[in-house]
Amino acid sequence: MDADKGLPALIAFDLDYTLWDLWIDTHVTGPLKASGSPNLILDRFGEPIFFYPDVPGILHEVHGKTTLALCSRTSAPDLAREALRLLMIPPASTGGSNASPTPATEFFTQKEIYPGSKIQHFRALHKKTGIPYSEMLFFDDESRNREVESLGVTFILVKNGTNRRVFWDGVKAWRRKVHEVN
Repeated sequence: MDADKGLPALIAFDLDYTLWDLWIDTHVTGPLKASGSPNLILDRFGEPIFFYPDVPGILHEVHGKTTLALCSRTSAPDLAREALRLLMIPPASTGGSNASPTPATEFFTQKEIYPGSKIQHFRALHKKTGIPYSEMLFFDDESRNREVESLGVTFILVKNGTNRRVFWDGVKAWRRKVHEVN
């Protein structure tokens, strides 16, 4: 959509109620298993886990154009990582008929998935990547995580899951913020 107008150097997402419609540490019981369908896995009791419908397309649009990161304060980091390994992102519509689904984890080069403050997560991202905070955009469903703005990160509150409108409105908000500074 608007990727040609510029993206932040790093776009980060929380997991729970931001990329998927559940709390991985509360609503899911391992082990997890593939369902045979892309973007759908099942927990021990057959409960489905999947990304919100627009998430796979968003990931395809920006993958390779920016650093994609995950920042989750879950108390079940191993279960979250397992879900990301098993969730398969369908090929992009331009990927051709022979393209295979890709494990979701491969879209994200940076993963800060452990209990703790989002400030801690973003300090770790900054240290690992060298990317300035002003070049970071973060989507999360919890307003308390707005604390990352104190570092200079652009924070977007996600109210009903990430969709195309929320995502691109967030990118536009980051662009406005960057232009205000310059």
